[in-house]
Amino acid sequence: MLSIRTGHVSVTGNYRDNNEDSCCIDPHQRFMVVADGMGGQSAGERASAIAVELIPKRLEQLLDFSKANSRTIHDAMERAVAHANSEIMALSEVEPGLKNMGTTVVMMVHVLDRFYFVGVGDSRAYELRNGKMRQLTTDHSLTQALVEAGTISLEEAKTHRYRNVLYKYLGSRDGAAPGTIIEVVPRPGDRFLLCSDGLNDGLSDAEISNLLNCCNDPQKVAETLVNAALEGGSRDNISCVVVIVD
Repeated sequence: MLSIRTGHVSVTGNYRDNNEDSCCIDPHQRFMVVADGMGGQSAGERASAIAVELIPKRLEQLLDFSKANSRTIHDAMERAVAHANSEIMALSEVEPGLKNMGTTVVMMVHVLDRFYFVGVGDSRAYELRNGKMRQLTTDHSLTQALVEAGTISLEEAKTHRYRNVLYKYLGSRDGAAPGTIIEVVPRPGDRFLLCSDGLNDGLSDAEISNLLNCCNDPQKVAETLVNAALEGGSRDNISCVVVIVD
């Protein structure tokens, strides 16, 4: 039986007045969700809070975590994202103060011997295996689209003026369709990270990879990553969930 341990941290950071990020870690370790709200002050907070409330509820309604197959899991994840997206859009239309609210979301679903990852926006999921890190999700940002089109390089994307501009997020018309769902068969020793873009704002992928392997306590790893991102100059809220496979 697969055994995992988790740790998580969410902080306002050094430059913001409030924390628009939200996290949800299921006590039974069946799913983890990180959301990064936008739209200013209460709007961003509301959007991310709605995402981490509604997505888990819908997953629990749609899935039998003891025996679900891949097709059922993919469908449930897509429907959970679409449900949260429609609720956020509906609320933003009826409450003037929430008019432009939205949120990114990245999640991991754990069923039997598999992990499933999906993201909307630029919150990310990473896998660290045998010292090699890979990004499991793809950013829905204008700079990522320009990189994929060959217009700019990865290096240029890091400082591009549109690096924080998203073309897909929850609260947008396209937000109902998440990115590709990535299926992973975890191995003992694997480490996984879900994070808001505040972490990437203060740390390079190489630094994240290094710190993700700093010790064997997932809570300590999460705290180390967030503290390093703050020291690295991150100007955003920072949230991360660390998963270690035993």
